[in-house]
Amino acid sequence: MSRIVVVGGGWAGCAAAVAARQAGAEVVLLERTDMLLGTGLVGGIMDNNGRLSAAWEGRALGAGALFALIDATVRHKLVEFPGHRHASLYDVNKIEPLVATYLKELGIQIRLTSRAVDVEMSGRRIAAVITSQKEKFEADAFVEATGTAGPAGNCHRFDSGCVMCILRCPTFGPRVSIAAKAGVVEDTGHLYDALSGSCKLRKASLATWVVERLERDGVLLVPIPKFMADEDLLRKKACQQYNLREFASNLVLLDTGSVKLMAPFFPLEKLRSIRGFENAKFEDPYSGGRGNSVRYSLITPRDNYMQVEGLDNLFCAGEKGGLMVGHTEAIITGTLAGHNAVRKALGMPLLKLPRSLACGDFIAFVRDELTSCKEQIGKYTFAGSIYFQRMRELGLYTTDLGRIERRVRKSGLEGVFARPLESRKTS
Repeated sequence: MSRIVVVGGGWAGCAAAVAARQAGAEVVLLERTDMLLGTGLVGGIMDNNGRLSAAWEGRALGAGALFALIDATVRHKLVEFPGHRHASLYDVNKIEPLVATYLKELGIQIRLTSRAVDVEMSGRRIAAVITSQKEKFEADAFVEATGTAGPAGNCHRFDSGCVMCILRCPTFGPRVSIAAKAGVVEDTGHLYDALSGSCKLRKASLATWVVERLERDGVLLVPIPKFMADEDLLRKKACQQYNLREFASNLVLLDTGSVKLMAPFFPLEKLRSIRGFENAKFEDPYSGGRGNSVRYSLITPRDNYMQVEGLDNLFCAGEKGGLMVGHTEAIITGTLAGHNAVRKALGMPLLKLPRSLACGDFIAFVRDELTSCKEQIGKYTFAGSIYFQRMRELGLYTTDLGRIERRVRKSGLEGVFARPLESRKTS
């Protein structure tokens, strides 16, 4: 049986672990902190705009397990807010233990508080990753899904210091790039720097009427006094799909179990001057009045198989593989990376998703953009901005689930991620 080690337990890492396990491998998942899902612990938004099409492609391709778990915790469906339609909002307080239990039942070895800090090399291959506790994890192939946010020093560049966000770098140590440790030259420029696009308020700190309306409708827009509106905040967002004027002139709130405020940060004194928010308290980041986690500090060069360029057995997923925003995007790229890691371990041809599918076109388009030497590079997501516009132009965006299933079937890849590869090689 092949052995795969996944470094990073966010949505991308969890998806890679599931895909590798479904493909028949023994899988070890290393996570730096004491919880899985990373920024998924504060996310909560699914199925908005083109993410609906991409998620249903993923299901048809055999990558439906994590989407089904998310559906089990959804608080609101078909939510509409500025620029976004048919969104689902999952409960960020319930999803992590559900995912952890599922991965364990699948037979994935989860090693929490295991921060990978170094590698052992054999030519162009990684032989093992080494943790800060000096444990060595050998494997046939590896997937890196460590994200692009942190460590705390990155936040200092915005004159706000550590914001005590969900990444908890001071507690569990800084994120380390496995690709960089293996000698890959990554894009470490600060051209792409952006802040997480939302922060989280404690429900109990808000007025009863705010909570009641949020829990009833899933969304609430509260106008901001004109003198407080700050459109400059929009440009600082990693999530360009929320870079709309309505997000500067209103407090856009979503019910994800906590209260998701769709702004990178908001000065607490100003927030408390708005009716209903007199006692407001940030839940994540705790310093949400000053800043938020800085993203895209390292981008790893990769091909459309999600294999890291220059190495024979390292794959990447999620934000490490480009300026990709969102949980759906992480699950799709993680699934392909985990599946191809097993193919590599077995000596099989790697799988590339065709551009006739939104998932395949997205992976290829982001790479094209990053290698095009453009002065202005955007952030890419199925949910808005540059790529959602492309989805519509190409006819890849649809809410017709039957149509999505037919195009996956036409590609010949229906259920491909759900079938074990070990048995196919020996048959």
